Amino acid sequence: MSVPYNHKVIEKKWQKVWDDNKAFAATDDYSKPKYYALVEFPYPSGQGLHVGHPRPYTALDIVARKRRMQGYNVLYPMGWDAFGLPTENYAIKNKIHPKIVTANNVKRFKEQLHSLGYSFDWDREVNTTDPEYYKWTQWIFLKLFKAGLAYKSEMPINWCTSCKVGLANEEVVNGVCERCGSPVVRKVKSQWMLKITDYAEKLLEGLNDVDYIERVKVSQKNWIGKSQGAEVDFAIAGKEDKLTVYTTRPDTLFGATYMVVSPEHPALEKYKDEIKNMDAIREYQEQAARKSDFERSELAKDKTGVQIDGICAVNPVNGKEIPIWVSDYVLMSYGTGAIMAVPAHDTRDWEFAKKFNLPIIEVVAGGENVQEEAFTDVATGKMVNSGFLDGLEVAEAKKKIIDWLEEKKLGTGKTNYKLRDWVFSRQRYWGEPIPIVHCDKCGYVALPESELPLELPDVESYMPTDNGESPLAAMTDWVNTTCPCCGGPAKRETDTMPQWAGSSWYFLRYTDPKNTEALASPEALNYWLPVDWYNGGMEHTTLHLLYSRFWHKFLYDNKVVPCPEPYQKRTSHGMILGENGEKMSKSRGNVVNPDEIVNDYGADTLRTYEMFIGAFDLSASWSENGVKGCRRFLERVWKLQDILVDGDDFSSDMETKMHQTIKKVSNDFENLKYNTAIAALMALLNDFAKKGSITKGEYRTFLLLLNPVAPHITEEIWNTCGYEGYVYQQTWPEYDEAKTVENTIEIAVQINGKTRGVVALPVDADKETALAKAKEVVADKLTGTIIKEIYVPKKIINIVQK
Repeated sequence: MSVPYNHKVIEKKWQKVWDDNKAFAATDDYSKPKYYALVEFPYPSGQGLHVGHPRPYTALDIVARKRRMQGYNVLYPMGWDAFGLPTENYAIKNKIHPKIVTANNVKRFKEQLHSLGYSFDWDREVNTTDPEYYKWTQWIFLKLFKAGLAYKSEMPINWCTSCKVGLANEEVVNGVCERCGSPVVRKVKSQWMLKITDYAEKLLEGLNDVDYIERVKVSQKNWIGKSQGAEVDFAIAGKEDKLTVYTTRPDTLFGATYMVVSPEHPALEKYKDEIKNMDAIREYQEQAARKSDFERSELAKDKTGVQIDGICAVNPVNGKEIPIWVSDYVLMSYGTGAIMAVPAHDTRDWEFAKKFNLPIIEVVAGGENVQEEAFTDVATGKMVNSGFLDGLEVAEAKKKIIDWLEEKKLGTGKTNYKLRDWVFSRQRYWGEPIPIVHCDKCGYVALPESELPLELPDVESYMPTDNGESPLAAMTDWVNTTCPCCGGPAKRETDTMPQWAGSSWYFLRYTDPKNTEALASPEALNYWLPVDWYNGGMEHTTLHLLYSRFWHKFLYDNKVVPCPEPYQKRTSHGMILGENGEKMSKSRGNVVNPDEIVNDYGADTLRTYEMFIGAFDLSASWSENGVKGCRRFLERVWKLQDILVDGDDFSSDMETKMHQTIKKVSNDFENLKYNTAIAALMALLNDFAKKGSITKGEYRTFLLLLNPVAPHITEEIWNTCGYEGYVYQQTWPEYDEAKTVENTIEIAVQINGKTRGVVALPVDADKETALAKAKEVVADKLTGTIIKEIYVPKKIINIVQK
């Protein structure tokens, strides 16, 4: 009898063996075929790992282990995305320096990951807060600055009233800060921006050349938001100025009955002396400043606005004067900050027009009564009430109106993108210093590359300031410097980079993390790139994924990296929910600590369960019973030692099943079907248990197939059974396609339409053989005269008697 399965002893033993042997270190032998598997590196929080973290890590660990057994030089690295607000907020609350908080969190995370037996190459560990790392983040920023893609701009930002920091739109959820839950208001601030919009088309086109799951591609395309339309100039009546709008439906210009401008539109300041109701507009501007972009653009919200009394606009196609309204649903950060409103063919405009009793003119025939019910975005039908466009189909009308606008110099056809430039400033301490100084004579000047890294100085106080400046602004000895251009007095930039900076290129550093002369050597980049398989959360597909692709494409254009796309394949995983089907959170009391699962059931059990819990790309609810079931499965795998018999080959009655399982597990691991791969191994285990024996050859193959999922137990059994070497050094099993096909098949035998038995037949049995065998099986039931015999190959035999 085998000794009991003791996961605590076994898992510590094999983790030490792997560490001592550097079992999973990628080599610098660039002659071998390579495979680069990547998971999003975590933000090391004080709470440590939750059970959601192991799901993607285990999935790619399976791929990495399988690839090594297939002869690849595998890079499967891990690091820490350690700058950012959560650490700084924790540091402020607990009066501990962010550097100390980060070091403690990283230590805890690393211990937890190590306890799960992941085959990370820890020699390549990176940390975004290491000056030797962020030196190259700063270097990339300087390249962007010198290329005109980093610039400073006065703009309204989302300001968290508690964190006292500017937030990207994506960091504002339902009008509050996603980090602390405090209200977010609008505030004008001078911000560093990255011109990601210059790469909008390249980011779209690049999606044609990569293997991303469809919903990731759709997410990227929607965020970039490419559209075809026209820019149209609406004159301000009696003035030389104009309001320019972008519209995808220039064919509906005759239906534009009013205009709407953003509360931040500069025309309001320019004409404040002529606007008679400026007090009402000022009050409305203050209200709008207390809302996030998300709240302002939410379709379902009640429409609000103020009509400007004192100026109006002129519709360029018919010369009619139309009112101008101020409303917060128009954003200065999107488009031109002004829109033309066509209420007959846009739901939001229609709702606004109905509320404020504004004219509604149908210009595309085919809808309901537009005075009673709007019909949205009519893209077919014929033009009506549209002067020289009347009678034209929509597509033809679009072309004609653009030609007319260009001829009259009232507008032009234009491709537009919803994508906005990237706000790249944070008025906080815990981030990469921006390597720029400001000189009154020379303006914004880049630090010489020889002065990088510009290190984050130690500060007595890293508390956010009430005036919105970074805590670094108070460090006059650090701030005051000399201009690299003229040698005169200058001041350092005191904003720091956002958390997205370090994560936009970390995958490059993994290829050559100790390099002091470059972010990575050309040889390493040429060999390892692109990443072969990258898995991450869907929540990062419109931010991190887009930002990192932008930086990579810029570096490709500057001949720093060898390929235009960083990731060849991108997949995403579903969330693990609490047992109650809700998202895990402390407030709901449904958080599961992976340390407890590892302690009580073992790392291999946790790994197996997280892969067996359900389809990898879908959310799944945690189940304690499911964990116990996976533990029982591993115990049964362990006990197969008790029925082990000699024989290096597959037994004849198991050969087909073995080859079928090798094929299924191999294919399922490649296609994110981890749950069905494990189910196949469970079914094979049942067959061995039912048979009562397993040959050494069969057990060997079984252990190899299970190893990527449950590496500790399989290494221990391998060693106990006397197999040569270690499992991780072995070759992945191969199947013979011909041997995956069943040689025999079981077919129901019916008498007068009722099943009376089952017969095992060769797959290619002819009718005569099939009937003869069937009659043997049901001989005692054939008591009458046979009048008909029916044989449907591989399906059924029916004998009719009377």
